Amino acid sequence: MYYTKVAPEVMKIILLLTGKTSEKNITGGVDLYSERIKKYFPFEILIIPDLKNTRSMPIQEQKNREGVKMLESFKTDDYIVILDENGKEFTTLGFAGWLEKAFLLPKKRIVFVIGGPWGFSEEVYKRADIRLSLSKMTFSHQIIRLLFLEQLYRVFTVIKGDPYHHQ
Repeated sequence: MYYTKVAPEVMKIILLLTGKTSEKNITGGVDLYSERIKKYFPFEILIIPDLKNTRSMPIQEQKNREGVKMLESFKTDDYIVILDENGKEFTTLGFAGWLEKAFLLPKKRIVFVIGGPWGFSEEVYKRADIRLSLSKMTFSHQIIRLLFLEQLYRVFTVIKGDPYHHQ
């Protein structure tokens, strides 16, 4: 694989999250991998605030309200990748190849989206350009943040040819 050179002003990677990461151990890992990724590529985490008073709110209403906030965060020329257990699965090397091709898209941002505990609204599914699965297993929306960022960092080391990934 060849390291794709993309000018920072041309493309950026965004990770869009619903709610803050509440587990201190996960937060430390998220911060660590975020800083590592930034050494390779322009990267930013955007957080949609948690919904208030959701105890008696129906699940579908929660998904719809979060969906509205997600859609408001997207720009018209964003390439939207939602992390969904029913999405396309890649090996690490396959993900690296896919990401290199995505860098060639005429987009300014690739936005990876991790939904809340109930997933995504139908409108967000419709807006997504691709669904990506990290596993067929179910993980909390908190832990998947760390798993995804480690994988994104690993992919950049593969693309760059750094020794982090052993294969």
